[in-house]
Amino acid sequence: MSKDVLILAETAGDKLALVSSELSGIGRKLADDIGGNLVAIILGPEGTKELSKGLISLGVDKVVVGELDIFDGYTNSFYLEGIDAAVKECSPHTFLVANTSIGRDIAPRIAFRHDASYAHDCTELSYEDEKLCAVRPIWGGSAISHVKSKTESLSIASLRAKALPMADIAEGRTGDLVELNISMESGETQMSFLEAKKVQSEGVRLEDAEIVVSGGRGLGGAENFSHLEELGKVLKAAVGASRAAVDAGWVPTQMQVGQTGKIVSPNLYIAVGISGAMQHMVGAGPSKNIVAINTDADAPIFQRARYGIVGDYKKVIPALTEKFEELLQS
Repeated sequence: MSKDVLILAETAGDKLALVSSELSGIGRKLADDIGGNLVAIILGPEGTKELSKGLISLGVDKVVVGELDIFDGYTNSFYLEGIDAAVKECSPHTFLVANTSIGRDIAPRIAFRHDASYAHDCTELSYEDEKLCAVRPIWGGSAISHVKSKTESLSIASLRAKALPMADIAEGRTGDLVELNISMESGETQMSFLEAKKVQSEGVRLEDAEIVVSGGRGLGGAENFSHLEELGKVLKAAVGASRAAVDAGWVPTQMQVGQTGKIVSPNLYIAVGISGAMQHMVGAGPSKNIVAINTDADAPIFQRARYGIVGDYKKVIPALTEKFEELLQS
């Protein structure tokens, strides 16, 4: 086993996803700490090789590229075999993935195949005696767990989005590019990728937003999300929702924040009519500042909020919207 750190780079269309930069940043630090190289694997259809230049500028020493038609769209069996081949070829000390749908699907399978340790949804990583140490929130973020790998073999960790800074860009940096040595045909799996459906939306994406305004069951109905949308426009914020609001059919699934929805980590999270159940706080917990607006003074959300307003949101939100608009225009 080498002392190299391997990261799984992900793409967003024809560009590198932001999580690839975050992985490059922490991967570079860990590789330097242990005296190894930073290696990235990236899978995709024709044109994926071009993205390797971006990874090298983010601090990667070597990029393993799997540029095959079978990687056009995520299919578990193909990705698993491709990534497994890269792990066998590189024999890394540490393998890092983002805590995305792909990372969550792939990481435990690779850990099982290689008898590796696996730390999920980490916010900090370091080494102690060359063993991977991780910090990870548990119980909806109400407690912090410190864990350390017990194995001498491969250690794997998934990183929470936005928990760590993105890598610095070094234009003109050089590195190695190698093609993944693997041969697979579309007929070798019983699963096939059909299509990717893009949801048209206006404004900033929920996952990338610096400010998020979310509504829950306390709003009382779909029509009342208009109050949040008005505030969102003024603050240039994304609008989210709790699972209760999604299950009620008030808003679409892509707006859901929580354990079974999206994990967000904005600078400001305004929770309106949301009780603050653990399942929701898994998604909203990483927010730097939480403002809670609720008529129930005993709602659990107030225990996690930096600021709390006990009152009717139909009076509070319009007042906040008007004040913010006034302040931002001055």
